[in-house]
Amino acid sequence: MKDWKNVWILAEVSRGKLSPTAYELLNAGRGLADALGEKLCAVLLGKDVKKFAADLFEHGADVVYVCDAPQLENYIDDVYAKTLAGMIKQYKPNKFLLPATNMGRSLSAKTAIFAGTGLTADATEVLINKEDGQLHATRPTFGGNLMATITCAHTRPEMCSLRPMSYAKAERTPARSGEVVEFAFNEQDFTSLAKFLKFIKSEGEGLDLSEAEVIVAGGRGLGKPEGFALLEKLAKRLGGAVAASRAPVDSGWVEYRRQIGLTGRTVKPKLYIACGISGQIQHMAGCSGADVIVAINKDPQAPIMKLAHYAVQGDLYEVVPAMLEALEK
Repeated sequence: MKDWKNVWILAEVSRGKLSPTAYELLNAGRGLADALGEKLCAVLLGKDVKKFAADLFEHGADVVYVCDAPQLENYIDDVYAKTLAGMIKQYKPNKFLLPATNMGRSLSAKTAIFAGTGLTADATEVLINKEDGQLHATRPTFGGNLMATITCAHTRPEMCSLRPMSYAKAERTPARSGEVVEFAFNEQDFTSLAKFLKFIKSEGEGLDLSEAEVIVAGGRGLGKPEGFALLEKLAKRLGGAVAASRAPVDSGWVEYRRQIGLTGRTVKPKLYIACGISGQIQHMAGCSGADVIVAINKDPQAPIMKLAHYAVQGDLYEVVPAMLEALEK
């Protein structure tokens, strides 16, 4: 295992844009690389992706591995995973962090299989054990009631998909540079039974939750799907996005893409307004990073009322219209 060196992160590129998760992984990876005395490396896969290398260097990468090919323009997990496994076999990274996004969750699992190694999925924290240099990846388990720390003792690289928003973004150092290493794509080696047909963009309105600085979220306490129309008004007035706890999603009131919590999205807005949400640990795991949490709930004993920065006891159907009226003034 002494032949396996350096910490890798996957810089995800989707539809021609570098995902912000790359900066979060560079921040997490820097801590691991420094603890090991090794280099921090980023991996780029896709078409016309080499141009992102300079940005990755400025955010902390020492080396950027690039596989830039027309065949990688559209994501197909088999092709991407086999390509990554080939890069792993050739360059032998010690640790490998990937984002726990829709793409990252699929890609990390298949890559681990092709590379013959282990994977800790959906972790929220990563550390290096000073005694043996192993990666300790911590993730929620048993519905969020316990935190489990997982190791991969016998194979390399030690792989981990890290939940978005678990780490702050790495700071930028202008004009910082590094080494670019190009990996040749061999179409004969990277085949798949799956074929890309077309990309269909979601028609959902509103800001993406990962970009919103203000989020208005609704829970079971809304009592009916029409309640989200009221939250939409408040979110629009504040320039924010609408989200939900798991109960409304399970009831079919809103789309899954709006779900916040352990089985949904993790967000870090400046303001999080929770309407009719009890605040169980599974939900709070997704929003506890907000700068300010405002809870509106009839039940003063609801867990979220004790966790919020501001707790408003009352009927949301009275409180929210009053907020809108005050905002209009």
